[in-house]
Amino acid sequence: MRVTVVDDEMFATAAATALLEALPSAAPTLGVATGETPMRVYAELGCRSRRGEVDLSGARVIALDEYVGLDAGDPHSYTAYVRTRIADPLGIPSANVHVPQGDSADPAAAAEVFEQRIADVGGVDVQIAGIGSNGHLAFNEPGSALDSTTRVVELSQQTRHDNARFFGGRVEEVPRQAITQGLATIGRARSILLLAAGRAKADALAAALRGPVAPGVPASVLQRHGDVTVIADRAAWGRMA
Repeated sequence: MRVTVVDDEMFATAAATALLEALPSAAPTLGVATGETPMRVYAELGCRSRRGEVDLSGARVIALDEYVGLDAGDPHSYTAYVRTRIADPLGIPSANVHVPQGDSADPAAAAEVFEQRIADVGGVDVQIAGIGSNGHLAFNEPGSALDSTTRVVELSQQTRHDNARFFGGRVEEVPRQAITQGLATIGRARSILLLAAGRAKADALAAALRGPVAPGVPASVLQRHGDVTVIADRAAWGRMA
């Protein structure tokens, strides 16, 4: 496991550089996380693309998760997030963007389809991942089986509360379920880039990297992966110092 600890103002630059160094040069498959922490990294990639420093237009994008009940046109959906913050700025065509179908009439079947789709495209080259304040990875909440695959999950009250800021602060509008890649699914990525920023992530990051590998801290499963890079700001790294 490689770790880079940076000042907050260098976080996006360091993470984008680490990502590009890990991606294969031809037709890479990029696994993307959503949420607030990766936004700065995607913005940095977009800036580099506009300057002609990087060309990811041929990449495939695989999302980690999607809310159940939100269609692709809903601005709160992760489909919209991936399109507006990643695919469009990088010139990636919609045919190369894969997100679980949150508005499926059968979410469990949609989860199975998505698991197979990841396999069909040959798996993920580099998976960007964040860590929740309760140690969740994607939407794998504490208690998730370490061998879990893509499935429908119930979101914890803490996760819904944490994500309410994207719904105007209204917790009641945050969906109660999501389709998420499982911990075993994520672990099949050839390389993982874990991003952690802010003091609120410090306890979870320390538990994930120093504690036992256990379902109570889903992100701890990354200790078993053979190629993990951690980019953390000093606040998130505070419990590790």
